[in-house]
Amino acid sequence: MLRPIKTVHTIVWAFFAGCILWLPLLAWQRYYDRAMVVIGIVLVEVAILGASGLQCPLTRVAARYTRDRRENFDIYLPLWLARYNKIIFGTLFVAGLAITVARWRGWLP
Repeated sequence: MLRPIKTVHTIVWAFFAGCILWLPLLAWQRYYDRAMVVIGIVLVEVAILGASGLQCPLTRVAARYTRDRRENFDIYLPLWLARYNKIIFGTLFVAGLAITVARWRGWLP
């Protein structure tokens, strides 16, 4: 049962990571309507994580099927990426927000 959970978790993670990486590209191309949709999607994820104690709900489900508690026990990511995931992608999201606002306001060419 752990493998399907890890697979789904990895797919969900890839979707949200993709949204975060796509955000500055959308802003740079002045697709602000699409950027706002992506921002909304990521903020829903942030709300879900916040409501779950800063932990993906799938982590709790996966924990039922193993005693392993390494940072990547519930997802197919390298250990270093699973360990620093929130820091890396949180920083990239904030940077993407800053680029979006700066382009929209005309502060960046």
